[in-house]
Amino acid sequence: MSKNTSRRDFLKTSMAAAGVAGLGVAVPPGSAEASAVQAGSGPMGETSAPLPVKKGILVDMLPKDLSYADRFKLARSVGFEALQVNTTPKPGDAIEIMRAAETAGLRIDSVMNMDHWEYPLSSADPAVVEKSLQGMRTSMHNANFWGAKYVLLVPAVVNAQTSYRAAWKRSQTQIRKLLPLAEQLKVVIALEEVWNKFLLSPLEFATYVDEFRSPWVKAWFDVGNVVLYGYPEDWIRTLGPRIADMHVKDFKLHDASYQWVNLGDGDVNWPEVRKALAEIQYSGTIITELDGGDESYLRDLSQRFDRLVIGKS
Repeated sequence: MSKNTSRRDFLKTSMAAAGVAGLGVAVPPGSAEASAVQAGSGPMGETSAPLPVKKGILVDMLPKDLSYADRFKLARSVGFEALQVNTTPKPGDAIEIMRAAETAGLRIDSVMNMDHWEYPLSSADPAVVEKSLQGMRTSMHNANFWGAKYVLLVPAVVNAQTSYRAAWKRSQTQIRKLLPLAEQLKVVIALEEVWNKFLLSPLEFATYVDEFRSPWVKAWFDVGNVVLYGYPEDWIRTLGPRIADMHVKDFKLHDASYQWVNLGDGDVNWPEVRKALAEIQYSGTIITELDGGDESYLRDLSQRFDRLVIGKS
C-alpha cells in the first residue's frame, strides 16, 4: 500500500542450512553449530549467506518529472531489478509502461490496486463494493498484460460503520467473486495488512488467508507495517509460505511522533528479519516502499537494501 496516499492520512488520524548440508559437513545434533544451521544464521545472529531475493522498487518512488522510460532506466542503473506499478485503466499508459520496463531490463513484479481504501470491499454499500471489484479486475488484467504475478489488495477496512466481524465476512465474500478471474489470468491476489484496524495479528492473518482454500489468495507482507504492535520476524515465521510478496521500509518506534524512516534508521531488527526469511526459504521479490528521491538517494537506498535486507557485506 502506498504510504504517500491513504496510509499517511491514517497515520495522522490514528537458506543457510542448505549451504552447509550441501557440503556434506557433519554437525553434532543439539550443538550450537546445528542450531545456527537450522536457523540459517551465523554465530552473531546474521544469516550466513545473502538472501536469494530480487530487489524491487515502487514506481511512485521514482522522479515523477521523468518519462517512464527515464524513470525505469534510473531504477535499473542504481541496482533495482523489479517494479511494482500502479493500476491504470488507460491502454496507452499500460503499453508505455510495458515497453519502458522491457527496455530498461526491469521485470514488472506486481500491481498496486488503487481503489481499496476509498472503496473497501468491506463496505455495506453495494455501489462502493462494485467500484472496488471493478478496480481489482482492472488491476488483474494489468498484471496479466505486464506479466506480473501479484496484485496487492487491502481486503477490508474496519471503522465506525463496519465491525470487525462484518469486515471479515463481507471482504471474503467479495474476494471469492474474483477467484475465477484470478485463476483464468494466473494472477495471485496478495492481501496486505496496512493499519486498517484489520488482521491485527499474524495468527489472524494466516487464518484469514487459509479460509479461502485457494492458491490464488496469499499474503502480502510489509516489514514496517507491524513494528508498532509486533515483530516482523514473528509475522514472517507465522505466515511462512503464505507470503507471496513483500514491502520493506523502516519505522521509528521510540520517538514521540512515530514515523516512517529509511532502511536502517528505525527499529526493524534486520538481522532477525533476514534470519526469519531464510528459515521460511523466501526467494521472491522484496519491494522498497518509501519516500521517493533523486539518483543519489535511490543509489544509497539500493546499497542499504543490499546490506540490511539481502545481507551482502
